[in-house]
Amino acid sequence: MSLKERFERNPIPFERMAAIGKVLIFLALVLAEIILAVDCRNAEVEGIPALLVILPVSAALAAENAVKLFALRSFKRRIVCYVIDILLLLVLTYFSGGRLISTLFVVILSEFYLSQEKLAGNIAMGVCSSVLYLAMLAVSQMLRDEPVALDVLISNAFEDLIIFVLHFLIMNFLLLIYRKNEEIAKRVKELDESNKKLAEAMEKLKEVTALEERQRIAKDIHDTAGHSITTVIMQTEAAKLAIERDPEGAKRSVVAANLQAKHALEELRESVHLLSGSRTQMTLKDMLLDIIHESTDGTGIAVRCDIDDVGLCDAKCRFLCNTLKEGISNGLRHGKATAFYFELKKGEKDVSFLLSDNGTGMDISALREGFGLKGMHSRAASLGGMVWFETEIDEGFEIHLRLPLDGGR
Repeated sequence: MSLKERFERNPIPFERMAAIGKVLIFLALVLAEIILAVDCRNAEVEGIPALLVILPVSAALAAENAVKLFALRSFKRRIVCYVIDILLLLVLTYFSGGRLISTLFVVILSEFYLSQEKLAGNIAMGVCSSVLYLAMLAVSQMLRDEPVALDVLISNAFEDLIIFVLHFLIMNFLLLIYRKNEEIAKRVKELDESNKKLAEAMEKLKEVTALEERQRIAKDIHDTAGHSITTVIMQTEAAKLAIERDPEGAKRSVVAANLQAKHALEELRESVHLLSGSRTQMTLKDMLLDIIHESTDGTGIAVRCDIDDVGLCDAKCRFLCNTLKEGISNGLRHGKATAFYFELKKGEKDVSFLLSDNGTGMDISALREGFGLKGMHSRAASLGGMVWFETEIDEGFEIHLRLPLDGGR
């Protein structure tokens, strides 16, 4: 970072700059008084050497300004000092003939401008100082018994008045720029601190989000794959017991267990892909067709389907795929189904899911939702959708599901 950039980012505080300015003002005042004393070393006023008056008055003016600059903080307390300044400057004007008085005025005005924060006060002081300067010149001429004419007085003091105006403009412009720069630097520093805190908060949010995602995936593995593997164990145990007395029933149990194991393996693969950060490039339609092909491959069951190509977020895609897997497994295991019909249709605001089987069905009033069906309800609600079931004895079982399209309610 360059020196300029460092200053723009961390400028000298105005209080410190004002303290340096006060020292420079005092030194300028002393220097102007020394030059005035040297310039008037041979002058006399009514037979009195001017230096005899100028030196003590200049010392008094320097001492009074030192008190005003470095000791007095309140503007009200400095008002008395400004009155003393006017009286001492009047004496110096009389004995010096007005030489360098405008310089002393400018130096004293610099202290006033530096101590004021409002521009209106500086304007008022600048105007009053110009009027006072003209008045002091007029009084000095009157004391010297010189004629006083306003037009002549203004003409003689015109250059000094121009200096007053230029000094006012330059001094106040620089002070305004410095104060604004300090304020901007302060705001930039606050913004940097806010950005730093925001970046830290974002990092924490990323960590929390990643942890929540891992916990969700772990819960999915526990709930879906764990449930599927438990079901496989139960089905194989049932097939082992029924293999002699009911070979067909044992065969159906083995087929259902095989299908359930395939689904469990696929769910574990999906969870591993999510944890590793990789995403599948398959469309939702392709994923659903893969599930159907896995379910029909070597199992002897038939699945007819009508699937629209719908673009949905990952969470909704996983839910639809898991619902299809769960529905086929339940139809085989509980309803002894041999054929299924599946459709996924895209509407104006939502997508509708239907899975129907030719199983034994049951009385809807006797339906007791287990782990899988309850999970469908809760997951559908969390995604802004709804799920319901229809069944009758010997009429099969239907799963109906509606989910809003991405960006809809």
